[in-house]
Amino acid sequence: MFPRRPPASLAAWLVGAAAAGRAGARGGGLLSLLANQCSFVTGLRVRRAQQIAQLYGRLYSESSRRVLLGRLWRRLRGRPGHASALMAALAGVFVWDEERIQEEELQRSIDEMKRLEEMSMFQTSGVERPPPEPKSQTEGNEDSGGKEQPWEMVMDKKHFKLWRRPITGTHLYQYRVFGTYTDVTPRQFFNVQLDTEYRKKWDALVIKLEVIERDVVSGSEVLHWVTHFPYPMYSRDYVYVRRYSVDQENNVMVLVSRAVEHPSVPESPEFVRVRSYESQMVIRPHKSFDENGFDYLLTYSDNPQTVFPRYCVSWMVSSGMPDFLEKLHMATLKAKNMEIKVKDYISSKPMEVGSEAKATAPSSERKSEGSCGPARIEYA
Repeated sequence: MFPRRPPASLAAWLVGAAAAGRAGARGGGLLSLLANQCSFVTGLRVRRAQQIAQLYGRLYSESSRRVLLGRLWRRLRGRPGHASALMAALAGVFVWDEERIQEEELQRSIDEMKRLEEMSMFQTSGVERPPPEPKSQTEGNEDSGGKEQPWEMVMDKKHFKLWRRPITGTHLYQYRVFGTYTDVTPRQFFNVQLDTEYRKKWDALVIKLEVIERDVVSGSEVLHWVTHFPYPMYSRDYVYVRRYSVDQENNVMVLVSRAVEHPSVPESPEFVRVRSYESQMVIRPHKSFDENGFDYLLTYSDNPQTVFPRYCVSWMVSSGMPDFLEKLHMATLKAKNMEIKVKDYISSKPMEVGSEAKATAPSSERKSEGSCGPARIEYA
């Protein structure tokens, strides 16, 4: 009994494979054949994953899918390929368990402010030049040993200091700003930074700024920010998670942000997506949150995806950051004078802030973390 003749398409494929095999020694046809086969298998698996995601989308609600994907993420975390991240992306779900800003991140920023205060880098009522950092025996091998580079003074003004240091292994810099304001309150300055609607009015560079999703467990929230860049560069867009904390007992405020990926905001060909971005601001009132006068420490870094050399990017950041902070200061003065109404985020309840954004339901075992007493408020 003779075997059944293969379909025409399969026969054509076999003929092509044979021809590719004969030409392998000349043009790498065998490697191309293997690559095509791998692509075919990968495509089948991706389509299968999409079918599974669609099936679960019909069977389960969004909250149920979040719980399920959260468990899968924890189980598959650390395995090669990050299969859990792929599943979450296909299902269109943002996994907060991995992306929310943790208490440790907020505390590290506060501890850094305390450390610099102890070193007498600056005083509560003014600014002093930081003392030279002590040199160690291994300072000459900082790049190979993984040590952080020392800070370099870039700008030195009466109420504004700017430092920078190279980020090891990249062509980028990390920047640190220390400043003092005596004509606005810490509460007003903090609220102006958090109010996305108000920023669209005072920052002419903003094209789009909106809250995408909120986590009521920690108060973290995801934002999409599109901003103009100097001509002739394309506009940039950022997708980042932020969280703030107001510690009245220790008289300090902190706001931490960093870039994330979110399935609701895919990359657009109209903008250049900035995937590396971090910002930490710590505010220390001179007296109280509602009295004029405070110091702030801003640590910032991002990769704007430009083709310009390092010195050009450094010049743009060094000149643009003081301009932005001055605009922020003037916007705070207008809010103080009641020219523009700004929402008081510090006194708001978690679900009152940006009710237009999606909020994730807190898990039963962590509900207590969302509650805040009068001495400590930790929601956005």
